[in-house]
Amino acid sequence: MTDEAPPKLEWRGVKKRFQGRVVLDGLDLAVPRGRSLVIIGGSGQGKSVTIKIAIGLLRPDAGEVRVDGRDVTRLRGAERRDLSREFGMLFQSAALFDSLTVWENVAFRLLNADRVPRAEARARALEALSRVGLGPNVAQQSPGELSGGMQKRVGLARAVVSQPEIIFFDEPTTGLDPITADVINDLIVEQVRRLGCTAVSITHDMASARKIADEIAMLHEGRIVWRGAAADIDRSGNPYVEQFINGRADGPIKGAV
Repeated sequence: MTDEAPPKLEWRGVKKRFQGRVVLDGLDLAVPRGRSLVIIGGSGQGKSVTIKIAIGLLRPDAGEVRVDGRDVTRLRGAERRDLSREFGMLFQSAALFDSLTVWENVAFRLLNADRVPRAEARARALEALSRVGLGPNVAQQSPGELSGGMQKRVGLARAVVSQPEIIFFDEPTTGLDPITADVINDLIVEQVRRLGCTAVSITHDMASARKIADEIAMLHEGRIVWRGAAADIDRSGNPYVEQFINGRADGPIKGAV
């Protein structure tokens, strides 16, 4: 008999505050290998901070982040760089470099961190672009020549080109019309399944959350107040979840005016 495998990614008792304001207050959250978790919650509740702590852009004031059961909270230098190879990320605004061509954006990590030869990096970038429905004619264009939906596709190609074990999606459908957003959601599901990776997303878009998530967790005042299967979100019985997904002003969540 073997021990159960640890979660692929886990936050244990993570606390973070800025200028005295508590953002994360003992966050406990675990994501099993190969599962897609979406974190929902109001603005300013710590969703982006949760991701930034996981990828090492921020250090928690207390608690641990674990990858495959290993505490990675205080890794530095080469160890942190080695860990970062397991991560991919689609940023909210795609965050493409205007001074680079599309394929150079997709291959940015391959060229600058992994030191992959330029010809090989370009070939891998073109392959990644094809997987998100973009042909080689797009590769030499600049990001400014692309629509918002196409830029998101390029950002997704960049997130998956190194075949990461964990991918983070930061508001992947923000700024897109409903049809384009649904296309991006389908591509996210397809690429996560293809890679067999673990995915963590943050979003306000409930249509997106329902489509890309295996599970949904609600973050409020620095803690998880509900977690369950995506299929159960509409019958959660949780007042915070019900207020959020229905967009009601009345309820336990007090919005800023």
